[in-house]
Amino acid sequence: MRFIRNIYLTNRPFWIIAVAVICFCAGFSLPFMMYVGQAILILLVVTIILDIFLLHHTSTRVQATRSMSNVLSLSDENWVHIDITSKSRLPLHITIIDELPYQLQKRDFKVELDISPNKHIRVDYPIRPYVRGAYAFGHIMLFISNRLKLAERRIVAGEPQSTPVYPSIIQMRAYELKTMQSISFFAGVKKMKRIGHSYEFDQIKQYVRGDDIRHINWKATGRTANLMVNHYEEERSQQIFSIIDKSRSMRMPFNDLSLMDYAINTTLTISNIAMKKEDRVGLITFSDAIETTLHPDKHPRQLRKIMEALYNEKERYTESNFELLYQFSRSFIRVRSLVFLFTNFESLYAIERVVGILRKLNKLHLLVVVFFENAEITDYGHSEAANLEEVYLTTIADKFSVEKQQILKELLKYGIQTIVTRPEDLSINTINKYLELKSRGLI
Repeated sequence: MRFIRNIYLTNRPFWIIAVAVICFCAGFSLPFMMYVGQAILILLVVTIILDIFLLHHTSTRVQATRSMSNVLSLSDENWVHIDITSKSRLPLHITIIDELPYQLQKRDFKVELDISPNKHIRVDYPIRPYVRGAYAFGHIMLFISNRLKLAERRIVAGEPQSTPVYPSIIQMRAYELKTMQSISFFAGVKKMKRIGHSYEFDQIKQYVRGDDIRHINWKATGRTANLMVNHYEEERSQQIFSIIDKSRSMRMPFNDLSLMDYAINTTLTISNIAMKKEDRVGLITFSDAIETTLHPDKHPRQLRKIMEALYNEKERYTESNFELLYQFSRSFIRVRSLVFLFTNFESLYAIERVVGILRKLNKLHLLVVVFFENAEITDYGHSEAANLEEVYLTTIADKFSVEKQQILKELLKYGIQTIVTRPEDLSINTINKYLELKSRGLI
């Protein structure tokens, strides 16, 4: 039974049968055509039997293995490699069907190729996952045929494997490289000049021309009879917190990725960059309750903890409780920190409800409120209207865009740092804000 289940006929035998049927029909007026049709059918059956025998001969062996990264990156192109090895004496035509995870919703994947005897071929194809979680790959189905292409033999190769999809590691590495090298000509990455002074004491040293006279240590000068100054080094190990709103306002999708997933990718990226600059990073997620919390740390294992925590986050259908967030942050965040709050406001009413709490939070810490511009509505509002109905719709779209700007002005009025960004530009705008605040010495 297994032998029969692995045999498939191609389209060619059916076309040949159609020709034989035509010959039989013509045989009513031309009797010799009946014999032609019979000869075609007999030859077809014999050829198919020979073809199946050659495909199942012990000398016809084909192997396939799948390889990929141990961890896939959310919303990025991840490459999957299939290695095909033919140990057959005959050239073969192979159709490859890989059993992809259901999350990809790709049901028409197929690769066709020709392979010479005793050759090895690698097939590479990209996948772009848009949902975090475990992705289960099944077997690799190989349908092999020879030059006749009358029958195909199915070979089940490869082993099922499960691979987790984590927040965008590729994006994290890319921005780390750009930021650490201070390459200013990359789009959006700015090199900021450090201004102001730092007050983390290092040592007392003898005065040299160019030292700030305001740092002269008169007591040390009196004891040594030489002009001495206090020397300070740049402050490090500052606390950076990422707070992610998991409420229903963050479920809105853009380019197949939810706003919360954009925030998760950016959180991983900014945490990595802050740790490279020797800052301590922490994490809070909330909705109607406080969910995940991680105390700030700069040890390399902290990034792994953040990655694992973000991997398991799920959006919720509830409203966000900013009052609870403020009460919790007073006890959890013990020193003044830079706080990135990733949330979303769609109306003035939404910001009026929480602006008082954000002002209190801003007094305790340096708060940066990050919310999203509705890119699709903005683009639609700038489009040309062809009729009265489209004029009405574009006017409504412009109204929503204006409300976003009013929300921005409302936050800036109270001195709250704010980022309004398209979802696809979230990471680069957040990095720029972090570098700007560091350069200005505000944290």
